[in-house]
Amino acid sequence: MTKKFPAFLRLALRLLALASIAYAAALAYFQAEQYRQARAVYPPGMVVAGIPVDGLDLSKAVDRLSSAYLNVPVEIHYRGAVIQASPASLGFSLDFGSMLGQAEVERTRASFWQGYWDFLLNHPSQPKSIPLAASVSEKQLRAYLKNEISARLDDAPISGAPVFGQVQFTPGGSGTQLDIDQAVPALSAALRSRDARQVDLNFSAVPPARPGLADLKKMFEQIILLSGYQGTAEIYFNDLKTGQSIQLALDQGQAIAPGIAFTAASTMKIPIMISIFRHQLDPTPPDITSMLVAMIEFSDNDMSDRLIKTLDTNIGPVLLTRDIQALGLKNTFLAGYFYPGAPLLNRFQTPANQRADISTAPDVYNQTTPAEMGKLLEGIYTCAEKDSGLLEQIFPNEITQSKCKQMIELLSHNKNGALLESGVPEGTLTAHKHGWTTESDSLIHAISDAGILFTPGGDYVMTVYLHNRDQLLWDPANAMVSWLSQAAYEFFNQP
Repeated sequence: MTKKFPAFLRLALRLLALASIAYAAALAYFQAEQYRQARAVYPPGMVVAGIPVDGLDLSKAVDRLSSAYLNVPVEIHYRGAVIQASPASLGFSLDFGSMLGQAEVERTRASFWQGYWDFLLNHPSQPKSIPLAASVSEKQLRAYLKNEISARLDDAPISGAPVFGQVQFTPGGSGTQLDIDQAVPALSAALRSRDARQVDLNFSAVPPARPGLADLKKMFEQIILLSGYQGTAEIYFNDLKTGQSIQLALDQGQAIAPGIAFTAASTMKIPIMISIFRHQLDPTPPDITSMLVAMIEFSDNDMSDRLIKTLDTNIGPVLLTRDIQALGLKNTFLAGYFYPGAPLLNRFQTPANQRADISTAPDVYNQTTPAEMGKLLEGIYTCAEKDSGLLEQIFPNEITQSKCKQMIELLSHNKNGALLESGVPEGTLTAHKHGWTTESDSLIHAISDAGILFTPGGDYVMTVYLHNRDQLLWDPANAMVSWLSQAAYEFFNQP
């Protein structure tokens, strides 16, 4: 016979079973809710860019990463200064999308129920560590280094300056220059580091800056004034490497506009030489070469006339002037032969000889300006050195590189030991032509020299034209031109 439990006991057992089921259900619900909350944040052990983010949601993870990388400045040490630079100002940014996107994959890697059972059994999986994902704008970083550090803390080199009363320049002083190429990778590494956020930057010494052409122009002016020269003077100077030039004109010690018409005198033999080479074969016939040597080296006027007559016996000077004008020169001309009593073939009016503010009473037979004579020499130099330039452009296949080299050779044999040549060290290649005029009063009123000077520190063209209506005394005029030439040489060849 089966023994029956009392009714009250059976009821109690049923209630206990129901209570157990209810408790289990409540416990399961509670644990499921705990798991949902735990699944809503990053799991234990989650590390992003070296920063623990376990227990944080997306927003708080962004804040923690920002605090670690974006809100902590990089400390820059440079030349005794300490700069606290914000990462954003250095072009640093975090790629939150990439890093936290990977973190989200890790957070939801297991299915809900698999994760739930692991949670109940206390067997959580170890999440992968997410590496730093960041970028640095090199353009912005370099701009910061240049504008905020170098511009404020570097010392600019001090350029040399003319020494008053001398033909020398002060040596100037060296400066400093931030080594930006070294700084960029060093700062990029510091920005990506949690701890090593201090960077020592290096600099290099910058040698003193050379004086500029404005300094040379000032020295030229100073030399003329200190010489006590009271006539008209104009200088043209061109740096053949950079193409930069100086034009300076003074009258009675006062600056005036350059572009003055001067008697060309024997410097006219430079354009004569160019025109003769244009119309001769290459190689130049020996008889023509002999006459060119006599004209340039010995300044023989008779040979000059004979060369011009190879163009045309009657109007050779006019044809030569057409060649000059074809080169774009408006103020340089030859209106007749050199021999005494030669007829004036044309009367040229030019922008230079029509000036109302200044006149040197230039010879109606031959005139030029310092700049135009300088441009002819520049054309010879560029043709000889680079096989290009004005002469070859205007007279292609007629003016050649070999002819231009012959021109420089001819001009370099014009040895007089005076004027431009006397202002440079012995042995300096000076391809030049000088000239002066003795007028009807038996006095010198105009002296000029135009040349290409080849020096260790650089090649340049220099033309100097002087005029004095009363008289030009040779010795003081020669000394002044020599001084001007020495100043130009020192400008290019400082110690």
